[in-house]
Amino acid sequence: MRFNRQSEDNLDEKVVRINRVSKTVQGGRTMSFSAFTAVGNKDGMIGIGLGKARNVMDAVKKGTATAKKALERVSLKGGTIPHEVMGEFGASKVFMKPAPAGRGLVAGSAVREILELAGVHNVFTKIIGSKNKLNVARATLDGLRQLKTFKEVAALRNKKI
Repeated sequence: MRFNRQSEDNLDEKVVRINRVSKTVQGGRTMSFSAFTAVGNKDGMIGIGLGKARNVMDAVKKGTATAKKALERVSLKGGTIPHEVMGEFGASKVFMKPAPAGRGLVAGSAVREILELAGVHNVFTKIIGSKNKLNVARATLDGLRQLKTFKEVAALRNKKI
């Protein structure tokens, strides 16, 4: 689900990773940067993007613009997630489990940054497999996409609550 420009006013941005890359050409090496960024409103909307440019600032701007175009709504239950979920991307897997209120965000690496921007306050997480930040962030987003609330599941099964 995509959102219009009006909902982009109160978005927070976070740079997850900046990577320096080089290309060998006839005259030597040309350096450039790739920036992996995430944006969210801390109320159930999250987007991630990758930008590449010759300098860091332009790469971050491109990554942020890409992330804003890819905003998605995720289902949350209070300050946590509605149920256990396993997100996968590449060789990375992220297991997320709801936590009681006041427990906090038990997460590391890119998982913490993505969940903070999505508005999750209490959750247990575990990264399984590759710890590559790019793949971990995408696996986290995959897990958040799989979340469904009780009402959504009831509607899918044509049940009344």
